[in-house]
Amino acid sequence: MSQQQSAAPATATTTVARRRDWWRDAVIYQVYPRSFADSNGDGMGDLEGVRSRLPYLRDLGVDAVWLSPFYASPQADAGYDVADYRAVDPMFGNLLDADALIRDAHGLDLRIIVDLVPNHSSDQHEWFKRALAEGPGSPLRDRYHFRRGKGVSGELPPNDWESIFGGPAWTRVPDGEWYLHLFAPEQPDFNWEHPAVGDEFRSILRFWLDMGVDGFRIDVAHGLVKAEGLPDLGGADQLKLLGNDVMPFFDQDGVHEIYRQWRHVLDEYAGERIFVAEAWTPTVERTANYVRPDELHQAFNFQYLSTAWDAKELRTVIDRTLEAMRPVGAPATWVLSNHDVTRHATRFANPPGLGTQIRTAGDRELGLRRARAASLLMLALPGSAYVYQGEELGLPDVVDLPDEVRQDPAYFRGAGQDGFRDGCRVPIPWTRDGSSYGFGDGGSWLPQPASWGGLSVEAQSGEAGSTLELYRAALRLRRAQPDLGAGEAVEWLRAPEGVLAFRRGEFVCVANTGGESVTTPAYGRLLLSSGEVTEADGEAKLPADTTVWWTTA
Repeated sequence: MSQQQSAAPATATTTVARRRDWWRDAVIYQVYPRSFADSNGDGMGDLEGVRSRLPYLRDLGVDAVWLSPFYASPQADAGYDVADYRAVDPMFGNLLDADALIRDAHGLDLRIIVDLVPNHSSDQHEWFKRALAEGPGSPLRDRYHFRRGKGVSGELPPNDWESIFGGPAWTRVPDGEWYLHLFAPEQPDFNWEHPAVGDEFRSILRFWLDMGVDGFRIDVAHGLVKAEGLPDLGGADQLKLLGNDVMPFFDQDGVHEIYRQWRHVLDEYAGERIFVAEAWTPTVERTANYVRPDELHQAFNFQYLSTAWDAKELRTVIDRTLEAMRPVGAPATWVLSNHDVTRHATRFANPPGLGTQIRTAGDRELGLRRARAASLLMLALPGSAYVYQGEELGLPDVVDLPDEVRQDPAYFRGAGQDGFRDGCRVPIPWTRDGSSYGFGDGGSWLPQPASWGGLSVEAQSGEAGSTLELYRAALRLRRAQPDLGAGEAVEWLRAPEGVLAFRRGEFVCVANTGGESVTTPAYGRLLLSSGEVTEADGEAKLPADTTVWWTTA
């Protein structure tokens, strides 16, 4: 009987800060600052809290840290409504805190990627406030999408577009004009046809690059440009088309010229800075357009995130992803969870086909077993991988938050997105005990379940078989194994139904996605497995929902 973490500790000594093309195989850890660590006891995570936990992230073995927005904001959508792109919101600290975090991260060979929100601003942004105050005809209104309404007296919205958060995508102001907001009314969309918008964002890029950040994750990268004339979409239930069809406000070809201009700015700076696109597109082939050589470096693979725990479906999306990225020379990316979707330990605990926001806990044991196996599979694939804070602890979504504590704006809109994103944003646990399990000294902005202590970093550290130690071992091996990390292909091996098996040089990964044990060849020396594996006479017995790594060296 071989244990799940039977490998000798790998000793990768590569200095991240000096490694060329680091982004082609980087493991990037997403920090949602308000839920990561609270340094001042106000119940809200902050930059100093993140800074204090950087050694944990270094020891986990990630290459870079992506920080969700910490800019000055009224927080109508958890910071994705930015009032000032060059200021830190006081709840998170100040620019000196940001500077210290960046410097400390670099001292630990960690890179820092910050969120950029170019599709829309806050309604408290100075431009928008002036546009409202100056009234119709104000030049500032041209930097957003202000329009007269339809109907006898302009009482109807200018077109039939629906907000992603539900309801119409237009809000009427007292002077009678309407403005466009694809998300919450507090998030008016910029008009990217206006040259001042492009000038401003190129200046914002330089501000943060001068601060030393290593890249930007571009929120709603598929947005920004709208179809000429803002044509009606036609029909109801428009949100069902998202990510599945061409939309007049998403994935317009004009966005690519914007990113070519941004790439010129980025390339002025040394140190291999990068852009990462959050681009929901109908196909992975459309996603590949964002990562052509003169545009962005990476794009999130939402098709992979949305795929069920099923060998046939997974192989299809893996093949299509690698095939789509190969012609443009970009690395594939793989992601299972983020701040907008139900954690994969809960998604996989439920039947397939329920989408990426799920309200039921499902079978917790099944979900964790599948999540561990899925994570090892993801980390074995060629390209770059993303880890969302807490997934290395096997955290489930908190599906039973009381209605009165919810803060997701979509929840209060009554339509559109389900509005249950708060469940994946509950502050993570660091210690077994305490008012917020080590998150901070003053409780937490969302209530944590009683089970959090047993899932904490303290409880899992050094515990053989824990999910945290599984991630630590996997990330060590990923750096140490020459055939892991960057690449553009896998060699598929013959495998039983419900099983994925592939080779990358001397490395072999086998994932049993089925509900029964299977017997496969023992491909060499077992490096790591997500569950107990029995080996005898050149064969290996893999339990249900288990992934195994071997080396033939």
